[in-house]
Amino acid sequence: MEPETKEFLKSRLRPEDYEKLARIPHPRLHRVVARSIQICNPKRIFVSDDSPEDIAYIRQAALRDGEERALAVPGHTIHFDNYKDQARDRKHTYFLLREGEDLGPALRSRDRQEGLDDIAEIMADIMQEHELYICFFCLGPTHSEFSIPCVQMTDSSYVAHSDTLLYRPGYEEFVRQGLQGRFFSFLHSQGQLDERRTSCNLEQRRVYIDLEDDIVYSMNTQYGGNTIGLKKLAMRLAINRASQEGWLTEHMLVMGVNGPAGRVTYFTGAFPSLCGKTSTAMMEGENIVGDDIAYLRHRGDEVYAVNVEKGVFGIIQGINSEDDPLFWQALHRPGEIIFSNVLITPEGGVHWIGKDGQTPSRGENHSGPWRPGKLDEETGREIPVSHPNARFTMDLKLLPNLSPERDNPAGVKLGAVVYGGRDSDTWVPVEQSFDWVHGIIAKGASLESETTAATLGKEGVREFNPMSNRDFLSVPIGRYIQSNVDFGRELEQPPLIFAVNYFLRHRETKKWLNDKTDKRVWYKWMELRVHGEVEAIRTPTGWIPLYEDLRRLFRQVLDKEYTHQNYVDQFTVRVPEKLAKIERIEQIYRHDVPDVPAILFGVLEQERQRLLEAQAALGDYIEPERLLP
Repeated sequence: MEPETKEFLKSRLRPEDYEKLARIPHPRLHRVVARSIQICNPKRIFVSDDSPEDIAYIRQAALRDGEERALAVPGHTIHFDNYKDQARDRKHTYFLLREGEDLGPALRSRDRQEGLDDIAEIMADIMQEHELYICFFCLGPTHSEFSIPCVQMTDSSYVAHSDTLLYRPGYEEFVRQGLQGRFFSFLHSQGQLDERRTSCNLEQRRVYIDLEDDIVYSMNTQYGGNTIGLKKLAMRLAINRASQEGWLTEHMLVMGVNGPAGRVTYFTGAFPSLCGKTSTAMMEGENIVGDDIAYLRHRGDEVYAVNVEKGVFGIIQGINSEDDPLFWQALHRPGEIIFSNVLITPEGGVHWIGKDGQTPSRGENHSGPWRPGKLDEETGREIPVSHPNARFTMDLKLLPNLSPERDNPAGVKLGAVVYGGRDSDTWVPVEQSFDWVHGIIAKGASLESETTAATLGKEGVREFNPMSNRDFLSVPIGRYIQSNVDFGRELEQPPLIFAVNYFLRHRETKKWLNDKTDKRVWYKWMELRVHGEVEAIRTPTGWIPLYEDLRRLFRQVLDKEYTHQNYVDQFTVRVPEKLAKIERIEQIYRHDVPDVPAILFGVLEQERQRLLEAQAALGDYIEPERLLP
């Protein structure tokens, strides 16, 4: 440790905390910690080395400080964010860039020195009444080529507690990697708190991402998406690093799909919000490795993936006993779970939008004391029983379907990548791309999702969201797409790429063509395709199942009769709609995205020509079996 840094840290830390920090042989870490202490000037400092005693101290501090309250079920606690601090603050989230650097128009940025000056001003003495928690975690499994050590510095015991549930302990990983460790840093302060122990200076809420120093600063906020640094904030740092080093950081679930004779095939899947990501990760009969973020790396000619996290920070709205039985069971059993921004009843129970049973007649939620009919003073709208973005935080070990491979340092060998959006009229329920490049361009980079009237305003507006990762990119979109293309193009047998769509409607009646459980069949079919055990029909946009294979799988998996008319309705090629989609996507890339790789336009044009040829020969709407040779 450098002498000046050593003297400063010794003057501010208790001897036992100093020794914990000094055991990590990394001078840059010591400088980052010292600088953070100098700026924020905390009243007390606690350093965790992941011992059971230190983890217990953090959990007890959350209750002691009033950031969490105990509930009736043992281990359950509740946390509230400020009424107006309930989501990621996109408006005040910036990348810090030097003059001449550019991430493209889609990413908000600010001059680096101006941002650093703003940080120094807002965070000056911001912790003088608070305790600073210095905690160490690891993104990805420890002792692995995927491991990225991280230091989270926060004055929120709720944030520190959440991290212990969501991420693997990282103190020993810092020690192990030593001077070779290239770590991420996160400095957060909740700022001044009100009587409910929530952040109150929201006009000074900021999130700054410094790619040069691999550090994220957030202040005057408690909401997890702004403060739990290792989640989507770390994802931005990792996307940037992956782009430089030739691997991928993706907004993807990882799951094991069980095939014949005990075989398990591993899938990743990217889905925008409200498109079935969680329900897919938790699909009955399969095994969850992770539900949100994945790292993908080559090993020889194969691709391996890991779950970056070990827990889930999940949206709780709509979870019920019928649609989400495994989550439902976990949320009602004793165990360490943090609920945020739901209703707490006088008896210490919780309620949320879409939960089974009657809505309680009173309680406390994100707005304070609550009764049905309570109105927002500014908008005049009724305040629901819980916030639509209310969350639960827990370790995945509480789920009975957790894969034994979750913490495998080697990762899991990847058989397939899946992209899925909310699409009422274009994509069939399941389709395999022709090859890796076609899949990345025509499925991943062309991903769209329709808004729903119930949750997002006007119904049917298509939101462009390449790879379901647009909100979290830290490199220009064109460069990101090229990185994905390059990742698998040179592999002899890359993972197969599929597109799924759980939201297709009948062209005339507009009724849903998929039941909620049908996805179980699509994944069994995809698993068989990975191993070459079923044939498929070649369409202008990809490979689709044969009717007899689906009929057999519906009987085996769901004990359900699948009619030929079901098949025709679901898998008819809708040529006009597909041509319109290509035109939409092409226009977005030509006019809104700079430096798009030429291969994207080439793949889209090839697909357009195949559709036009099929249209000329077979018409606008082509039943699948008319495409058989």
